[in-house]
Amino acid sequence: MTRILSIQNLTKSFGDQQVLRSVSLDVDPGEIKVIMGSSGCGKSTLLRCINRLEDPTSGSIFLNGQDVALPGTNLRWLRQQIGFVFQQFALFRHLTALDNVTLALIKLQGMNRSDAEHKAMHALAKFDMTEHASKFPSELSGGQKQRVAIARVLVMDPKVLLMDEPTSALDPVKSREISQLLSQLNHEGVTIICVTHDLTLAASLSKTVTFIHEGVIHANDSVLALSSRTDDPIIRSFFGHV
Repeated sequence: MTRILSIQNLTKSFGDQQVLRSVSLDVDPGEIKVIMGSSGCGKSTLLRCINRLEDPTSGSIFLNGQDVALPGTNLRWLRQQIGFVFQQFALFRHLTALDNVTLALIKLQGMNRSDAEHKAMHALAKFDMTEHASKFPSELSGGQKQRVAIARVLVMDPKVLLMDEPTSALDPVKSREISQLLSQLNHEGVTIICVTHDLTLAASLSKTVTFIHEGVIHANDSVLALSSRTDDPIIRSFFGHV
């Protein structure tokens, strides 16, 4: 099977601070890859490097065999292939839910407004958000904002969906809804890379998680196995307090 995404020896530094150190990671089509780690470990920086919101210092990022970390990569094209749902949703406050979803279709794909709105309404309907299409972000709950943010990305038909702490701003009930939603998307064939502190979410999404510590992949195992380990103080410190 050809891997949809292959990250090889990825390093990212900010000045003298090395945030990622020779990270290598493979993602298969239709897989959910869950990444965990303490704040500041580099996991969100890894997501931002994958779709080039941050430029890697060194290393390669292959999307369907094409190294998109190289200078000259068409970033506009890349960000249509790899969608990013931000931790705080990043919705435009002055736009309605519908306009938030149609914006990229019009600006990036050149779609006329009528066709864009038709496709956007279909995406919102998928997430039971049709009745909220004319509302502004300030009128939506955290869970509703998250659904609009996901619809905005998926309407572009990306190859990979990046999720940064998708349940961090949600209560337990809404968190379970997002977990079910991501599982549903994955069953429909969407490839997902999810960064999370949420142990329950991680266990529900994937049999194994990738644990990053100080910019290095420290372990790959099930949540249950990692939570039960007592031999490694780094793993015990994190999974004992998640």
